[in-house]
Amino acid sequence: MWSGDELDLDAYLARIGIGTGGEGPGRELEPDLETLYAVHRAHTAAIPFESLDVTLGRPVELDVKSLQDKLVHRRRGGYCYEQNSLLAAALQRLGFEVEGRGARNRARGDRLLPVTHAVLVVTVGGEPWLCDAGYGYPGPFEPVPLGRPGAEVRQGEWTYAVHQEEDGLLVLRWLREGTWSDLYAFTPQPYHPVDYVVLNHYSSSHPRSAFLGKVIVQLPGRDVRVALLGRELSHWHPDGRVERRTVSAEELIPLLAREFGLRLSERDAADLVRIFRAED
Repeated sequence: MWSGDELDLDAYLARIGIGTGGEGPGRELEPDLETLYAVHRAHTAAIPFESLDVTLGRPVELDVKSLQDKLVHRRRGGYCYEQNSLLAAALQRLGFEVEGRGARNRARGDRLLPVTHAVLVVTVGGEPWLCDAGYGYPGPFEPVPLGRPGAEVRQGEWTYAVHQEEDGLLVLRWLREGTWSDLYAFTPQPYHPVDYVVLNHYSSSHPRSAFLGKVIVQLPGRDVRVALLGRELSHWHPDGRVERRTVSAEELIPLLAREFGLRLSERDAADLVRIFRAED
């Protein structure tokens, strides 16, 4: 399903810091809950959410070889289809049972939005877990249990829960300043890699896509979350504080390296700065 046999697992694990002196189970990786937590946590910490190829007008490829070249070898980031497709391939290679889901974003108010977000459901010991390395700064950096609707899950300084609505819809929520807010909703219907190709086409090329013409880079840290949306850099704190400032075109490339660990090719950096300046 996820072409895990095409993935260079050692290179992927080295990229996320498992088995190279970074965070990891410290043992042979087995398809159990300890491994799932370790891989998910390490992936979200090492590979930032970013849609810079969409901004640059470059194609976004979802086959494993392309994902491996971009996110692993070139040490770039990606958005949900890339992040979760790569994570799915790695988990499948490790022996996990992995299914895809399509989710509807609810974080932008009451407006009904199309299903454009890709998430994963991983079953361990008969229990399903929501895994999502591609939602950006509000997203979870560890798995969230799906078999216990309403159960609160603490992840570092952040709290999540999956709520089940009357029609069976599952909703991921997070707690901010004592108030629960919906992030996205999804049904039990399985999604396949070919479905993500269709969603990816919309998100990378449709005129109404939120990713077109805007620099978007985010990192869901264990404590402070960081987001660059257009020219605004935000640091989100667990106590509700949000520090915001405007980023200039001159500091964009050094900031991407410092805050998100992204180092672009000379061509991509020059094109991105040009687009960034055009937003004035």
